Amino acid sequence: MTQGPVIVAARRTPIGTVGRELRAVTAADLAATVLAAVAADVGRPTAEVVLGNCMGPGGDVARVAGLAAGLPRETPALTVDRQCASGLAAIEVAARLVDDDHWPVLAGGTESASTAPWRFWPPVDGGPPQRYERAPFAPAPDDPDMGVAADLLARARGVSRERQDSYAARSHRLATQARARGDYADELVPVGGLEHDGRPRSDLTAERLARFRPAFRPEGTVTAGNSCGVNDGAAVVALVPHSAGIGGLRVVGAASVGLDPNQPGLGIVPAARTALARAGIGVDDLDVIELNEAFAGQVLACYDELGIDPERGCRQGGALALGHPWGASGAVLMVRLFTQLVRQGRGRYGLAAIAAGGGQGTAVVVEACP
Repeated sequence: MTQGPVIVAARRTPIGTVGRELRAVTAADLAATVLAAVAADVGRPTAEVVLGNCMGPGGDVARVAGLAAGLPRETPALTVDRQCASGLAAIEVAARLVDDDHWPVLAGGTESASTAPWRFWPPVDGGPPQRYERAPFAPAPDDPDMGVAADLLARARGVSRERQDSYAARSHRLATQARARGDYADELVPVGGLEHDGRPRSDLTAERLARFRPAFRPEGTVTAGNSCGVNDGAAVVALVPHSAGIGGLRVVGAASVGLDPNQPGLGIVPAARTALARAGIGVDDLDVIELNEAFAGQVLACYDELGIDPERGCRQGGALALGHPWGASGAVLMVRLFTQLVRQGRGRYGLAAIAAGGGQGTAVVVEACP
């Protein structure tokens, strides 16, 4: 993908905590706000919209959002579901749709855990409908809850509780510092009265986090403090062909992969390796690394397997502090790359990678280009 499409604009909403700041804003409305902003940034009629979403009401959320954003009725839209990897997978799909006659394509993700509909299995043998929290990620019995899987992964890979708490505290510290410096300012689009991310806390030290009890297994090391939140938010980028001659982030490698559904958190590793191989670079060439921080133990296991010093990743805070709005999170990673590599000029190559339930992962490698 040496002449791959170029990301020329990137925005996101502030990320809210479920039931709080954005509790009344639907997934479609979150996305519409950012779609309108990115479309205005590009200043050219949108050719197509591709959005990731996990828990919305169905009905092609991307189409609803595009119309709500005021895009022309003639603009087609596609909704992608690769669970937590949906937003980044939507960008991967969009990168394959862009050509000299079909651009810009707006791509990203949106999630409103606050307004997600309740879901029920139909009655069986005259019994009542059964509400369920999530759809199956894989056939039983190979379908662990993500928290349990992260806890078991941390144990298997020897990631200590102390290391997890220290990393989570780092994420909050870096995020609050970045917010104070205004590092997020140019990427944020206010929505629902929220102007800043609602989750980062400056008082979450490793010592305070050490007081949290295990969240998923009595003897486990994963806690609410070293895990991401349940969140609302949206993020969108605009992709154009390289021939358009517009500077930004060129997509030079992308991959989605599958792996053992019992180890979903490791999806980052083979996805990143494949995307880097397709880009023709190695981890030492990367200037900015954004791995989704679903759980500290899980992401640290991925750093270890990739041979990356965790201090190189998420240098302005990650999902442990900002939050994890499932279907949007992968797109948030790309917005963060755009800010650091393009707006702030922090290097040449960047990697965004995220794991997904069911044993999948998506990664995209980009190169800053004038």
